[in-house]
Amino acid sequence: MKPKMMAKISIDLVMTLLLLFLMARQVTGGSAHEWIGLVLFLFWIIHHVLNFRWHGHLFRGKYTPFRMLQLIVNLLLLLSMLGTMVSAVILSREVFAFLPITGGVALARTLHILCVFWGFVLMALHLGLHWNMLLGMIRKMTGTVSRKSARITLRIVSIGIAGYGLYGFLHNQFLDYMFLTSSFVFFDFKRPVILFFTEYVAIMGLFVFIAYYVGKGLQRLAGTKKGAQGMNHR
Repeated sequence: MKPKMMAKISIDLVMTLLLLFLMARQVTGGSAHEWIGLVLFLFWIIHHVLNFRWHGHLFRGKYTPFRMLQLIVNLLLLLSMLGTMVSAVILSREVFAFLPITGGVALARTLHILCVFWGFVLMALHLGLHWNMLLGMIRKMTGTVSRKSARITLRIVSIGIAGYGLYGFLHNQFLDYMFLTSSFVFFDFKRPVILFFTEYVAIMGLFVFIAYYVGKGLQRLAGTKKGAQGMNHR
């Protein structure tokens, strides 16, 4: 595997782990939460630098339904990340405390909750839309995904994770935070921390699962239409 690709995968993995820790503010504490958020934002910038070719091709080529979906998810993720960072700066009590910012805390807190939970879902969707590429790399390195038994096992495991993720999504009141029907993020301190992270990983898995199969369906649909058009022109 090329060094640049290894760097991209490593950065994406680190960003995913940092995002999970950011969702556990009550566990990490306010100070660590701020510094982790800053590190994630820096990695996010590096991620865009390493993928600068994607930006250069935005206005080139044909937009298939799959490519359009990728663009929409990426643009919404960009907005959520910017909203998260702006609101985090306003709410900061340590990292950006030196800035002469006064007022706007109530609005910033609402914006932060909105952007954080949408950002978490959009990040998972973004990963899911690139999951096929990751599976391709695993297939090249190990060949295990090519075996029928391995594919069946992976599908069963992925369905199980998605099912648990749906439970976690509802149990952790994601809809309330994503649509601002609740202005306070509830955290059950009696629940084991490992269970919290397990549920959030599963929630991420749910949206990776959804994006992967929706993307796969759109690609197959585009391929079918292309094949039908080719037959009509014969």
